Amino acid sequence: MKCIALKIDVDTYRGTLSGVPTLVDLLKKHDASASFFFSLGPDRSGRDARTGALSRFYDLSTRLYGRLLPGPNIGTRGAETMRLAAMAGCEVGIHAWNRATWERTIQSAENRWVEAEMAKAYTRFAEVFATTAEAHAAAGWRMNRHALRLTQRLGFSYASDSRGSHPFIPVIDGEIVACPQLPTTLPTLDEILVLEPAFSPIQAADRILQLSDAIPGDHVFTLRAELEGMRFADAFEHLMASWKSRNCSLVALREIHVTLDLKTLPRHSVHFAEVPGRAGLRLIQGPLFPE
Repeated sequence: MKCIALKIDVDTYRGTLSGVPTLVDLLKKHDASASFFFSLGPDRSGRDARTGALSRFYDLSTRLYGRLLPGPNIGTRGAETMRLAAMAGCEVGIHAWNRATWERTIQSAENRWVEAEMAKAYTRFAEVFATTAEAHAAAGWRMNRHALRLTQRLGFSYASDSRGSHPFIPVIDGEIVACPQLPTTLPTLDEILVLEPAFSPIQAADRILQLSDAIPGDHVFTLRAELEGMRFADAFEHLMASWKSRNCSLVALREIHVTLDLKTLPRHSVHFAEVPGRAGLRLIQGPLFPE
């Protein structure tokens, strides 16, 4: 049976309060599980899932008043909703402390800043869930060498910070990081919609379904609480139902992780490159690293 691991990134306060409960209900309805990766600090995204003139007004308001009216702290004001996912039996992990700042800053960030951001997220996660985090999934698949090192030093069982084709041990600039990566293997709905602007969300979901059929092995599919938990909820439900009709098992990433033999897991170099349908450099699984 093919496994589709559902990786849910929760970027914003609004996505936490509105998108997470919707997704939990959909997962229960389709007898599925998933991994929720939460932003745990202030929401300074300056935007949300809205589009058009309303989004432009929101962006302008944020630029004008953001310094006076800081964004809501997701890990305190959204903690009860975040715990709903864990109570439903889903896996929970760390996405970021401040998702927007992480994506803007990480590639040129100094080590001290990276350590502080990851430590704040690690501490807040323990406060919210009364346990330590076992998994990390970087915001926007954006990382640097020191952030990869910290996935090992903080004791994560695995991370899902990259795009690629199968689980691996990452090697960056010749340095082996002993924290396995479970990369996102399929494009996201919004990436398909950028590449195929005439598509409807349902058509984009069908394209993802075709790719998951055509490419052998298990897959990791990334979705967002702000999209699939809100305006793309129907497309995501269509995708889940289609996978179930193909006898696929919809699981949390930890279900893939427990099947891995870390002693024989291949080592792959990682690098930074653009992903079709998404601007900016992302962490990418590269070639096998020589023994």
